[in-house]
Amino acid sequence: MWEPLKAHAAQVADRRIEAICDTARAADFQVRTGDMLLDYAKTNIDAATRALLIGLLDQTGVAARRAAMFAGARINETEGRAVLHTALRNLDGGPVIVDGADVIPGIRATLDRMATFATDLREGRIAGAGGAYCDVVNIGIGGSDLGPAMATRALSPYHDGPRCHFVSNVDPGDIAEVLARCDPARTLVIVASKTFTTIETMTNARTARAWLGERMADPAAQFVALSSAADRTGAFGIPPERVFGFEDWVGGRYSLWGPIGLSLMLAIGPDAFRAFLRGGQAMDSHFCAAPWDQNMPAMLALVGLWHNQVCGYATRAVLPYDNRLGRLPAYLQQLEMESNGKRVAMDGSDLTAPSGPVVWGEPGTNGQHAFYQLIHQGTRIVPCEFLIAARGHEEDLHHQHQLLIANCLAQSEALMKGRDLDAARAGMAADGLTGAELDRQSRHRVFPGNRPSTTLAYPQLDPFTLGQIIALYEHRVFVEGVVLGLNSFDQWGVELGKELATALGPVVEGRQGTAGKDGSTAGLIGFLRLHNA
Repeated sequence: MWEPLKAHAAQVADRRIEAICDTARAADFQVRTGDMLLDYAKTNIDAATRALLIGLLDQTGVAARRAAMFAGARINETEGRAVLHTALRNLDGGPVIVDGADVIPGIRATLDRMATFATDLREGRIAGAGGAYCDVVNIGIGGSDLGPAMATRALSPYHDGPRCHFVSNVDPGDIAEVLARCDPARTLVIVASKTFTTIETMTNARTARAWLGERMADPAAQFVALSSAADRTGAFGIPPERVFGFEDWVGGRYSLWGPIGLSLMLAIGPDAFRAFLRGGQAMDSHFCAAPWDQNMPAMLALVGLWHNQVCGYATRAVLPYDNRLGRLPAYLQQLEMESNGKRVAMDGSDLTAPSGPVVWGEPGTNGQHAFYQLIHQGTRIVPCEFLIAARGHEEDLHHQHQLLIANCLAQSEALMKGRDLDAARAGMAADGLTGAELDRQSRHRVFPGNRPSTTLAYPQLDPFTLGQIIALYEHRVFVEGVVLGLNSFDQWGVELGKELATALGPVVEGRQGTAGKDGSTAGLIGFLRLHNA
């Protein structure tokens, strides 16, 4: 199914994006939903390309797969699970049936429990040993950390609750630095682990319990668990009313919408959290109803497939021109690379096309003074995805936000236009250079241009908009996964390292020898033991 697209790509490979980017194209190669706009005019996709790409959606049954996901079918076939993160933000829709039962009442009951707990804590009715909670420490890893950490930072203008800190790394420096900033008598510790067995999370949880235990009689009273393992949370000492569970049809990297988002709710309040859910729900409705050429998640996915699977660009850069979205690239690394970083199709056969790209990025304008050099003049083409708000939250610094917008738009324009040798020579000649030195210096100032980008624009980064953005990327990953024929909702690739780490623990500690280990690993263990004596 890729051959017609690759043949078309070969035909337009030498075409300049700038040559086709006129006013009419700008209107035709945009997608809107509500007050959000996705511009993909600065790519080499034309009407014929778009038609071929949309054909992929029909050939691979994306619409049917989408309907199955929202209906609660077990589309995570390798684990035999439904995929229903969308149900967590289904605030006023109809029933969703899993194994003959409607899951919506349970979801809403949990949301109400979370809201009651958050309100009581924020208003001081739930307090620590030393009074009202002033700090919340969320201990998790992967989706139990990246999602709430990203969202809490993104919505910092809406914080009117306790300070939120996030611990994920088993490196003791992570939790030590966080706890050092907290008052133990007024700190709530949230342990986020569906199974309550995740090694990194439970190691940090025990460290936090020991830290509290040195300072108060009942440390477990200042814990909350986000887990479905009631027996394990009980054994840890956390009472049932402090446990918020979620089902196995919510994957970790898709779990921010439910109990894993408790830290966010504590920071911004239940009403703002519901606005966040409303944003996700609005994107769900758009994804299910809009025709493909006006469907924002579908078109963002098709742009990604065009660049990666057809044009062969192996990476994509996510470049939010909003410092509060500083954790979004890392969040999307997990969302996209853990979801679509696979090598076999749903039936177990080898994929016939490359799987997902490497996702990376940094907020603008910081990135401009770091890696944009490679994006503009490097030998590899890196498609870029810019995000920009029309206005910031600092009204007295409006002029500074205008400068931010100018930088964002200038970068996408520069990537497209570039600067040819004649223009570079003219500039150097104006500076007085001549002869061989003019030629040499001019070549250093050539920008190839013709480098593709998209821009996602919105009025302001508020809870509703953040919900839209996250749901947009979730559905983009889903569409790309269906077209590629893989399962976006398992993550077997993380399991082998976990197994080996568990087995290596006694060896590293010196309780077992290195027999059976490869020479490199055995040598490294010997070195580290020597310097850890």
